[in-house]
Amino acid sequence: MTPQVSLIIPTINEALNLPELLRQIDAALVGRPYEAMVIDDGSTDDTPAVCEKLKQTYPVQLIVRNPPKDGLSGAVLHGFTLAQGEYLVVMDADLQHPPAKIPELIKVLESGADFALGSRYMPGGSTGQKWGLFRQVNSRVATLLARPFAGQISDPMSGFFALKRSTYLSAQRLTPLGYKIGLELICKCRAQQVREIPIHFAERTAGESKLSLKQQFKYLEHLSRLYDFCFPRLSPMTKFMIVTAMSWLVGLGIFFLMMSAQSPAPAAPTSVAYLGAIGVTMIFHARYVRTQKEFLVRRHPWLDFLFCSLAEWGACSLTAVYLAARIQHPYPLELFFIPFLFALLVRYVLRKEFLLDLRGLRRELRLEDLR
Repeated sequence: MTPQVSLIIPTINEALNLPELLRQIDAALVGRPYEAMVIDDGSTDDTPAVCEKLKQTYPVQLIVRNPPKDGLSGAVLHGFTLAQGEYLVVMDADLQHPPAKIPELIKVLESGADFALGSRYMPGGSTGQKWGLFRQVNSRVATLLARPFAGQISDPMSGFFALKRSTYLSAQRLTPLGYKIGLELICKCRAQQVREIPIHFAERTAGESKLSLKQQFKYLEHLSRLYDFCFPRLSPMTKFMIVTAMSWLVGLGIFFLMMSAQSPAPAAPTSVAYLGAIGVTMIFHARYVRTQKEFLVRRHPWLDFLFCSLAEWGACSLTAVYLAARIQHPYPLELFFIPFLFALLVRYVLRKEFLLDLRGLRRELRLEDLR
């Protein structure tokens, strides 16, 4: 029988939790045909053997991704491409998400919503008692950072959610990164009716948590992409201004250090200071190339960066030399800000031309789409 519900369960070394998880899922979905898809990203425990045994009792299948790509989010999307159900439900395998709440998620979709979330923070929701203050603050801050495009959703970070197949098929170019695939789907599917149900986010009973500092940095990268998607004009401008402000602060410090050393050449402090500013920009450019390499339209981003930086530095240095020659005793701030402003103009023009505007998704097309 064709399943009505497809459960997507990404796993890494969750063999100890799978038997109890499937037992609870089966009890919760009595009367509804379903399939449980365990999307495994290279477990080194007994996950394959456990799934083979569970197949004798439950409609479960193990799908091993080799090699895995894009972490948990990539595993979920891989499961979506293979799922047959009308309703797609995503949950963790560690028993922290309550299987008994799956029917409520589905009923929300049946009542007209196109996206349903299990929330820890709405009235009636809760988290395990062992959640420390740092974990709670971390979760709240992550939610706050997503507020501009997640709206008033109380728990957009939730990994326990359901959506209609039609909603998933309406998604615009998904670019998963890290763990927060629910947030990605809400934005990229342009979900209009998102409803939450309260859940208790339980303590892990077996296995180890996959949350790490690396995953938290991935979340920030993911937010950057989503800001670009939801605010395609404002986001790159804001990032440009942030990088410019940070590079100018470093340059100003170098400038005053050299001025205090009484450099014999009046334009030298400005010229050296701008090299420091370029160094700061280079750090952001390295992040840009590393995280967005599959979306880069131009093939030689570092050569483009070098060309733009040399042009900026040349404009800054020549302007400083001109000011020092034309004005007998220029004020120090004149020697700093006027050349830096000319360099900023060159940066804006060239980086827009070379698509080096530091945004997450400069274009929707991936490089392979252009070949």
